[in-house]
Amino acid sequence: MKWKSPKTFAALLLASTLLLSACGSSGSDSKNAGNSSTGNTNQSSKAGDDTSPITFTFFGADASPNWNNMQDDIGKVITEKTGVTIDAEYDVGSGGGENKLALMTASGDVPDMIFAKGNLSNLVDAGLVIDMAPLIEEHAPNIKKIFGDNMNRLKYSNDDPSIYSIVTNMGVDQQSFDATGGFEIQQRVLKELGYPKIRTVKDFENALKQYVEKHPTTDGQPTIPLTLNADDWRIMITVTNPAFAATGAPDDGEYYVDPETYEAKLHYKRPEEKEYFRWLNHMYNEGLLDKDTFVQKDDQYKAKIASGRVLGLIDQEWGYQDAENALKTAGKDEYTYAHFPVTLTEEYVDHSFQSAGVDGYGISITTACKDPVRAIKFLDWMSSEEGQILRNWGIEGKHYTIEDGVRVIPQEIQDRKVNDATNFTKESGISLYLTLGARYGDGVKDSTGNYYTTNFPEQIVAGYTEAEKETLKAYGATTWKDLFPSEEDFPAKEWGALYNMPVPTDGDYQIIFKKTQDIIRKRIPEAVLAKRENFDKIYDDFLAELDKAGAEKMEAEYTELVKARVALFTGKDIK
Repeated sequence: MKWKSPKTFAALLLASTLLLSACGSSGSDSKNAGNSSTGNTNQSSKAGDDTSPITFTFFGADASPNWNNMQDDIGKVITEKTGVTIDAEYDVGSGGGENKLALMTASGDVPDMIFAKGNLSNLVDAGLVIDMAPLIEEHAPNIKKIFGDNMNRLKYSNDDPSIYSIVTNMGVDQQSFDATGGFEIQQRVLKELGYPKIRTVKDFENALKQYVEKHPTTDGQPTIPLTLNADDWRIMITVTNPAFAATGAPDDGEYYVDPETYEAKLHYKRPEEKEYFRWLNHMYNEGLLDKDTFVQKDDQYKAKIASGRVLGLIDQEWGYQDAENALKTAGKDEYTYAHFPVTLTEEYVDHSFQSAGVDGYGISITTACKDPVRAIKFLDWMSSEEGQILRNWGIEGKHYTIEDGVRVIPQEIQDRKVNDATNFTKESGISLYLTLGARYGDGVKDSTGNYYTTNFPEQIVAGYTEAEKETLKAYGATTWKDLFPSEEDFPAKEWGALYNMPVPTDGDYQIIFKKTQDIIRKRIPEAVLAKRENFDKIYDDFLAELDKAGAEKMEAEYTELVKARVALFTGKDIK
């Protein structure tokens, strides 16, 4: 059985037949070749100890528009310390690397290292990534230290305990001090309305409605109360995922998992989510939801936000950060966004901060890498205390100083980080190397008693605009996280992050999953844009169509996978 992450369907969208045949014909031979390669280089580990010049090719599935070919301050220090230069290619736009990785999998032409996000399973099935467990054991003490008792969570599955990727998209022992998602409203809106209570979708709606009635235009253009980004996979982030978030469920991708029985079903089947989509339908019919929501592209979405005329969003900050940075650069602090844990009604509680434990996307070494030992030692240096401080803080004396044993960011640097973020990132390299090594999360302190990252309460507050600080003060909060339920309010999910759980890449599962995704992408917009009197029929027909496509069979298979994952992560005997 082949496996794949549930949030990726590039192979299905782009030459699925070719990909599956490629996996089937080369999987075992390539996988053996990868193990052989690892064995050969382990015998000559001195090659990984030196700092002589070496270049590793790399592909990152996320876009990195500020990547400066390691000619930034941090990149130069990394090369000086390790001898390594990264020849990197990143996904362009908002595709999540889907098309590029599909072609790589089909052709077998891969770089030395890959951050594949949800496409890792396709690479595993094609035998294009190596088992890093022996390399980590022999050459990576920093990586072993970071993950510690969580090494078990790096294993691929019950049937295949290999480590094909090292989690790098999240920090270990992460403590979240800030909120960067939820429902967003511009600071200017809140201020003019006297900082009203924003707890339910009705509160959110009323704020937008009251403001746009007073200010139908912004800088000569029509004011937009609410816009969403439905461009390709981003429809999940701003349209469909908020349905479970606003109805008290955690993020488990396309599924809802019963915490008692581990039974999984497509989250759209929850009756309360139907009511959330009914609310979006209401917003559209009231003229409060942007009529272009389901046709605009990602760049058009960001351009609208950067114009300052969008009052409200339902998104994650990383999805509109560039546009908000443009507003800050233009001196329009009041046009930036506040974050709220909005739910359908007050009976529901936002689960944004429910922990999934150590589980996420990571970096892999491929069978194309001629010196896996040097590669793992590079990743281990990046995971060292020195490497983490460099990646997070920058260079001492240039990006931070040490005063009485405490790392401090000078005000002029802090100002640039807030008001000239794009140029500062390109020049400094801060935040550009996070996927190239394991790391501790926010709130963890190093051997000097300083935080590994700059995301701790005092520094977070220092990074806020004056308009943000004014809004937070009005709501009696120090950071946006203060407005949200905290991790302590929920038990950690025993199944981890299901977006990262391997699922079959062949057979009925993928066929059904593709069918259901096509139905969701078509019917949810149709339901939202319908006349009020047609909503119920469209939504009910949508659910029936999912089951007709085989959703129940897919859900039953997924339930068994969830149970197996709980057993792997917890050691429980799951029936």
